[in-house]
Amino acid sequence: MMVWFGSHWAFWQSAVMSLAILAFWALVIWVIYAFVTSGPPRTQDRADGVDARHILDQRLARGEIDAEEYRRLRDLIGSDGRHPGASAWPSQKAGSASRR
Repeated sequence: MMVWFGSHWAFWQSAVMSLAILAFWALVIWVIYAFVTSGPPRTQDRADGVDARHILDQRLARGEIDAEEYRRLRDLIGSDGRHPGASAWPSQKAGSASRR
């Protein structure tokens, strides 16, 4: 075994080694953090109707649907997914109201 300057490390050698270890672990933690936080940007939470309406507008602009289909789907989005005139209860028919 080869030993320089006696059989022990000088103070500056142990200090450099300690700093190198700290720098290494800081780099490892930073890489993990960068990997976890990267990815698709997060969008703000919006109501589903706003996103659906935007998609519907884009489909009309691209010509995938006509104006009649656009109006039908827009009304469907605006009515919380139920057909216009449809009852909230399956046992009731559309347009008929039950009175007690």
